[in-house]
Amino acid sequence: MFKAPRGTVDILPGEQAYWRYIEEKAETVCRLYGYQRVDTPAFEDAGLFTRSVGEGTDIVNKEMYIFKDRSDNELALRPEGTASVCRAYLEHGMDNLPQPVKLYYFADIFRYERPQAGRYRQHHQFGCEAIGEASPMLDAEVIQMALEFFKSLGMTQFTLQLNSIGCKQCRPDYLQKLKEYYAPLAPGLCDDCRARIVKNPLRLLDCKKPGCQAAAEAAPKSSEYLCEDCRDHFDALKTYMEALKIEYSINHRLVRGLDYYTKTVFEVQPLEGGSQSALGGGGRYDDLIGELGGKPTPAIGFATGLERIVLNLKDQGIEVPEQKKPAVFMACMGNSAKIVALKTASDLREAGISVIVAAGDRSLKAQLRQANSVGATYAVIIGDDEIKEGMVTLRNMVTSDQQVVDPEELKRILGTQE
Repeated sequence: MFKAPRGTVDILPGEQAYWRYIEEKAETVCRLYGYQRVDTPAFEDAGLFTRSVGEGTDIVNKEMYIFKDRSDNELALRPEGTASVCRAYLEHGMDNLPQPVKLYYFADIFRYERPQAGRYRQHHQFGCEAIGEASPMLDAEVIQMALEFFKSLGMTQFTLQLNSIGCKQCRPDYLQKLKEYYAPLAPGLCDDCRARIVKNPLRLLDCKKPGCQAAAEAAPKSSEYLCEDCRDHFDALKTYMEALKIEYSINHRLVRGLDYYTKTVFEVQPLEGGSQSALGGGGRYDDLIGELGGKPTPAIGFATGLERIVLNLKDQGIEVPEQKKPAVFMACMGNSAKIVALKTASDLREAGISVIVAAGDRSLKAQLRQANSVGATYAVIIGDDEIKEGMVTLRNMVTSDQQVVDPEELKRILGTQE
């Protein structure tokens, strides 16, 4: 018997209320902040991600799903959302629009990693990108938007962590200091971190293994090596955050897992769970558009995994609105009644009333049990007597009250209840 591949899950009808709730709140927040939706392909030229995400990252080295199509093109399933949005920004000339261009997306994300709670090989992401503005005021607004999204879900048990990782001008000096610090510690590091000392020293601070975390805690801090522009940007951001009364803590080890980040990086973490269970995060990526072939264009964004949010909603006991139940269950006895039931259901649906029509030849009692199980408010019963009189029986499934009504009157009664 076939099963879902390891690291993937089926989102069954009983879970859909959480997903619709999250999506509705996300779209509301995006509307309030002036973001418009964009949808990009599930796969892209693999080079888009190796260039943007970075060849020294775990995503590129270990986690990307790469394949060749029949034309021998090397493609990759999307491992993150920002690069595709930036590609669309360039391809469709959005740099000619008033800046910043504010875009949001819902996307399936694919990474070959060890499955765990809230982290799957195919997961779903909500993200926002603001492209074309360098002001730290936009950083503050994007961070505020992310926090407002989580709050709108009813979530309060989280913290905000903030850092600046510098830019092309000041980061090389900082990376050299990291190499010098880590070189004598190499024997005690994991295999990945020993390789990172040479290939990607910034990732050393992001390792989740206990032995490496101890070394990272005492490592040089990026904030001590910022150039004047990066330092001014970070100071201004903190001023805006204070003006917005946004509480945060500085985490000098926060670097995020993608190479395109510059200056501001931030992460929203639950009070319990630590960095491996982050609700979401993001940062500035001022060089990415240029690296993809466009003119230098500053940008900032954030993203969050929907599975991780669902997990936290459940952990925090946050109830979400139930999905709307069908208004009417159409019960019918006999072949003639089935024809009348289909016609009646069609008329009701045209009037915007949701209807489930019983199929098969079960007893009336069994059909009414089904009406209860699907949560229908009313049952419309059609049998030989109803057909003979040109009427239907309307049963209130909550009170068990029944009345015989004309089909046209039925539409009016049900229409006032929807």
